[in-house]
Amino acid sequence: MFTDNNLLAKLPGLAPERKPRLLLVDDQAINIQVMHRAFAQDCQVFMATSGPQALQICQDQAPDLVLLDIEMPEMDGFEVCRRLKASDLTRHIPVIFVTAHTDPAQETRGLELGAVDFISKPVNPSVLRARVRTHLMLKFQSDVLRDLVFLDGLTTLHNRRYFDQQLELEWARSVRQDTALSLILVDVDYFKRYNDHYGHQAGDDCLREIAALLKTSFKRGTDIVARYGGEEFVCLLPDTGHEDAMRLAEEIAKRVRERALPHAKSDVAAAVTVSLGVASGNGLQGAAKDLLALADQQLYLAKSSGRARACGAVLGKN
Repeated sequence: MFTDNNLLAKLPGLAPERKPRLLLVDDQAINIQVMHRAFAQDCQVFMATSGPQALQICQDQAPDLVLLDIEMPEMDGFEVCRRLKASDLTRHIPVIFVTAHTDPAQETRGLELGAVDFISKPVNPSVLRARVRTHLMLKFQSDVLRDLVFLDGLTTLHNRRYFDQQLELEWARSVRQDTALSLILVDVDYFKRYNDHYGHQAGDDCLREIAALLKTSFKRGTDIVARYGGEEFVCLLPDTGHEDAMRLAEEIAKRVRERALPHAKSDVAAAVTVSLGVASGNGLQGAAKDLLALADQQLYLAKSSGRARACGAVLGKN
């Protein structure tokens, strides 16, 4: 069914070969079983039997599409849809209502809440698959267009605007799940001298080289690499403790040095080097801005200590 993943490959930071993520929400197990059989081979399928459970899965797993029953105890499908569309974290997830009701008023209400389609029960598996295919492709195309707003034109990394948004979202997830979050600030040493000596075109090429190296340094689809501004880059690492973050920072510093881009005006090496500031913490230790401030402090320490090195600290610890 979903054999063409080219659109997925165009999404920065997203593993190109992953299957679409589909959430099935219904309080009746038999209905979930029917839909699961239709998609188990081609999609990564999540299942929920209540509204609160569905909302939690959407926050934690970010499905690409939700198939949502209307009539459920505790919280009906309309309320689930309303809450999904009210959150910055989940508003872009398309919702298809799957219901035994054919009342035009209910369909109108669902569409007004932000649903993209209605499918009647009992479902026809072929029709269900065709509609899901259509809405997944529309979703991926929308993601590509939306992502263009968040790309840095020079390096094709994410830009500062995207990083600021994702930092808040990942910090909120860290609060909910009490998981580690690490951040690495990367600064190209003596970059103004590099520009003055080699010219701005060479400076742009240097930044592209560093950006490409950073891209290949992080393998997980959840890791985020962005251009922070000028010659600074930032790496956001969910579910990553301090030791692992420091190891990654030191590996980046090593790889940049080994790339051996000539830098005749550097005081630390004959090649381009980087200084790195690492901060780690979780949602119980302050706010997202505190993590960023700590990384900035550690970057300053790395630069004032001789550059071409990584310094790090854990939020809340001296």
